Amino acid sequence: MTPRIALLNLLATHSFRLGDFLLASGTRSDYYIDCRVTTLHAEGGRLAGIVLLDLIRERFPLAEAVGGLTMGADPLVSNTASASAWELADYNEFLALSPDEDHGTAPTLLHGFLVRKAGKTHGTGRRVEGFLQPGANVLIVDDVCTTGGSTITAIEATRDAGMNVIGVLCLVDREQGGRLQIERALAEIPPTNATASDIPFIPIFTANDIRQAHIARTS
Repeated sequence: MTPRIALLNLLATHSFRLGDFLLASGTRSDYYIDCRVTTLHAEGGRLAGIVLLDLIRERFPLAEAVGGLTMGADPLVSNTASASAWELADYNEFLALSPDEDHGTAPTLLHGFLVRKAGKTHGTGRRVEGFLQPGANVLIVDDVCTTGGSTITAIEATRDAGMNVIGVLCLVDREQGGRLQIERALAEIPPTNATASDIPFIPIFTANDIRQAHIARTS
């Protein structure tokens, strides 16, 4: 079983519920997805980090860090950063065991940062915690995208801190208009030498993917 399928099954088992729910957006829904139940699960967090890192290595090889709005993004950020460290550790171990073999280029570390909903009124007053390097190419991650509000908040704060947002990754897209709002926000101030079309929004799963997997596991 691939990490992606294993993660989908955990989300369907632990994070998806059918019923009548009031969402933070004020609308009602016949289902609810709480990704944190899975991303804070030991195995779920590990899998989320691996799946996101694999996508980042494929689509964003120049990314230097990954971050998002606390708290939905917290476990995604930490597990993705940790996955990059384990990847480098494995590379170095294989290199030490067989130094004469060609192991390719060493993987780079992917650091993490978190965005506060509001700046601190004490200490440094920073709104972005963790990795903060002006001009760095970074990715924004979120667990669930409904209206896109939390993701857009993270994009704006990250850009205000001087970093280049080169892509947005979402664990689950509810397909309720958030993607369009996020793409509009990305188009407002593209990073240096990029156009709006160069800054993709990529969901790992849709809510329907989770629903179908949940039904299959409970039927």
